[in-house]
Amino acid sequence: MLLSLIPIVQKALTVIFLLGGMFFFLAATIGLLRLPDFYSRLHSTGKGDTLTMLLSFIGLAIYEGYPITVDSLTTSAKIILIAVFMFYASPTATHAVCRAAFRCGVEPWTKEQEEETP
Repeated sequence: MLLSLIPIVQKALTVIFLLGGMFFFLAATIGLLRLPDFYSRLHSTGKGDTLTMLLSFIGLAIYEGYPITVDSLTTSAKIILIAVFMFYASPTATHAVCRAAFRCGVEPWTKEQEEETP
């Protein structure tokens, strides 16, 4: 009885994590389209993409993990390692791009800039 519930729970967790990833992807996309300047757009997409990737990869690792075999555990471990690498690499790349833009003279948005524009 208990073993018959494992695939159902596995699929439910997979769907929850993938839907969570899609939600944060949608939120990051809306932030990219609606926010006023480069820095806030970069912040929105950097945070959203990192969380999207992490949740989606966890969902895929759960989906791949059952039935428990050496191949499924190896694949799940590889997916988790990719997620950990991306979890560290994505914010680092976002910071590097932001810093390069600041050094090139890209000005942050201020409230005064909005009031001056007719």
